[in-house]
Amino acid sequence: MKVIFTGTGSGKASLKRNHSSFLISTRSYNLLVDAGDGISKALLSARIPYNSINGILLTHLHADHYSGLASLIVQMKMNKRKEQLDVFVHKDISGTVRNFIYQSYLFEEKLNFKLNFIELEENITLPVNEKFSLTFRQNSHLDEYLQFDHSKKLKFPCGSFLFTVNGKNIFYTGDIGGGSDLSLFDDQELHYAISEITHVEMKEIINFYRAAKPKILFLTHISEEIKVKNLVPGKFKGKILLAYDGLIVTL
Repeated sequence: MKVIFTGTGSGKASLKRNHSSFLISTRSYNLLVDAGDGISKALLSARIPYNSINGILLTHLHADHYSGLASLIVQMKMNKRKEQLDVFVHKDISGTVRNFIYQSYLFEEKLNFKLNFIELEENITLPVNEKFSLTFRQNSHLDEYLQFDHSKKLKFPCGSFLFTVNGKNIFYTGDIGGGSDLSLFDDQELHYAISEITHVEMKEIINFYRAAKPKILFLTHISEEIKVKNLVPGKFKGKILLAYDGLIVTL
């Protein structure tokens, strides 16, 4: 299994980092986690063929995590994709994503490949295949937005995930609301972890690492405002790693 970081930036556009996304690559399935603005170019930079992607998972509907989906589907069409594309998305926003694709004039009859929507639910483990599964748990990243939905019609799912591949557990925080979200999977043994760094303090991440004891904790979603130099204390070198665009790790 490999994890390829196609983007490690925050929501703010940067010439140094693409928006946060990564590919979990196994012998039988390649899952892209998030598809924000510029994802097609990010995949080109990482030399990942569009049609090698079997599924795309959307953690939530902030533009830097999903707005490049339609453009990526166009690229797949232009590259003559024939195989089904799985789209993993929470059930409460599945209709929104379907409509986004439809409003982008991406009709399945013209695509020549099937879009297979797989709906996520709280704490339900979904098998991707016989050796790969994922579990969604709601975090607090979007809680503050509830007050602005005067129509009371919007939904605000935002996921942290446990990926289990060949018996290894990878915890991905996704965008979170604060340090308390780091413990969402504290009932599981964590072999590896990937954490965003924009919305959480480094001291909270270190406390999480000490408690969860993953072999390696990768930091991503790195804002240009964050002073990367000396961000990780020396005694955690090799254990807590700053990811960068194009980083490939074998787990």
